[in-house]
Order: sequence, then structure tokens, then C-alpha cells
Amino acid sequence: MTQQSSNKDGTDSQKNPKVIAIVGPTASGKTALAIELAKKLDTEIISADSRQIFKEFNIAVAKPTEEEMQGIKHHLISEISPNEDFTVANFADKAKVIMNKLFEQGKIPVVAGGTGLYFRILLENFDMPRVEPNKELRAELHDKEKEFGAQYLHNLLKELDPKLAETMHPNNTVKIIRAIEVSKTLKIPMSEAQKIKPPQYDVIWFGLGHFNGEDRQILYDKTDKRVDLMLQNGLEDEAKLLFNKYGKISSLLNTIGYQEFEEYFENKISYDEAIEKIKQNTRRYAKRQLTWFRKNENIKWLDSKHKTLNQLTDECLEDIYQWIKA
Repeated sequence: MTQQSSNKDGTDSQKNPKVIAIVGPTASGKTALAIELAKKLDTEIISADSRQIFKEFNIAVAKPTEEEMQGIKHHLISEISPNEDFTVANFADKAKVIMNKLFEQGKIPVVAGGTGLYFRILLENFDMPRVEPNKELRAELHDKEKEFGAQYLHNLLKELDPKLAETMHPNNTVKIIRAIEVSKTLKIPMSEAQKIKPPQYDVIWFGLGHFNGEDRQILYDKTDKRVDLMLQNGLEDEAKLLFNKYGKISSLLNTIGYQEFEEYFENKISYDEAIEKIKQNTRRYAKRQLTWFRKNENIKWLDSKHKTLNQLTDECLEDIYQWIKA
């Protein structure tokens, strides 16, 4: 374990409430592991996923079903209307309220998901500037993206905040638009507005899906199978329903699995091309998630290639019990 008993600023992390973090790319098995740990530890799960928190967006975001949850309470899933604005600061505020209630009950929260920024703001001591969404600017930027492509927005962010632009993939338009919005509102680069705050929690980190070289194909095969399952479960019908109900105004419809079907519905690409694009974009997204999480040196990457879910659970529990006793 790389988990440390003190923080870089010299403060004692063990004086802070304890939190278990399960991270990794899409289709890596985070939900299953989090549920097993929550069952063993008699606790609850907080979802750190920027799409699962929205109602009606189910299949493409791989939202766990009631059966898959196995009776374990999951927080911050299907709580927000697609018409509501929701920022990472909103997530952190809501998550902290839930965590404090669990601390009062003597429970250790399990935070599981793949949205790296959510973990950074909630558990990694970063403080995000609170800037209200600017709907007019967002609509303007979305129009620019459709006219000139995603690279145009990335180039605009380079002008406003070159440091932050280096960390963002050009196709990650949702985060790029938010970064432009914050930078323009504050009139300083967003990266300069982010601050380090004193540690609030003692976190033990576990990661899944960290494959290298030829092993990376294991993860990509999992993402492809995930897409096939989504199609069997009615992804096309869900995408059509959401577009008919919300149109193109919702940035949520830029989510992988919906955005490709939009092109298909508009006869810009064939059905087979849409499916291939979904798989390709999902693989690319998984790669970006890994790049983000690999920056966190405290994550213990689990060997999900050679170990079963039960073995991974037992390994985590052994580390957790030692961490609790430390």
C-alpha cells in the first residue's frame, strides 16, 4: 500500500474522517467491488459519476439497476433533472452532507466512480472556484463547436488557460466549455483560481483497470462488451426518447452513446458506423480516465486480470482493516 498516515503538509491524516475511494475507467468493475466492500463493511456508496446523477439518463451511463445494487444504498444517482445545472462544486456539497451523516453513524463512506474531477475536489484537497453557469455563453460555445469542431474550443481554452488545456483532451468539450466559462467569468485562468485546501479526509484509494501494453486490450474488450450490452438493453430507444424530449439543448446529450446516435438519427452516418463510433469513443474515454487517475500516487492498483471479485474484495478488506487499526 502507498497509503500514508500523514499528508504532504505534515498534518496527521488519521485525525480526519476515513473514506474509501474506488476509481478507474468505465467497465473496469468499480461498481461491483464497491458493492462487495459496502456489504462487508455495512456502509453505503456515494456515486462519483457526472452523468449517473441525472434522472432519465440510464443505459448509456451504465447506471446500476436495483438488482445490481443488492440492497446497498447508493447516493447521488438519479437525483437531478436533466434541465438543472449541476457543477462539481454542487457535487462536493451534496457528497459532504451524505458523508457527514455516515460519519455520525460510525460508517466509512465508499466513494466510487470514474469522474476524476469529482474525486479531486471532494477528496484530494482541491478547491474549485464557484461560478454560476452562463447559459448564453454555453449555447454560443456549443454553436461554435458544431460550426468549427471540438478543436476550435480547445484552441480557445489554450488562449485563456494554456496550463489547463494541456491536461484536457480536445474532444472533452463539456469540461472545456466549463473551463472557458470559469476563466471568462473570473477573468483569470481557471488553473490559477483552483486552490489547495487543508486535508479534510483520510482516504484509502483502490484502482481498477490499470493495464499496460498488450494488457490494455483487456479493458478495451470490456468496454466493447459493455456497449453491446447497452444496445441489447435498448440504448437506441433511450437516445431517441431523450432527444425527442430535450432536443439538443442539453449538454448531457453530448454523452458517449447519445451523441453518436444523434448523427445516426440525422442520417449523417449509418447504424453500424454509429455503433463503431460509440465503441471507439468509449475506449478513448477509458484511456483518458486512466491518464487522469495515474497522476494520483496514492492509488493502489488492483490486479483484476488475474484475481476474481472475491479475491479483490478480500485484498481490499485486509488493507482497510490495517488502515483502520493504524
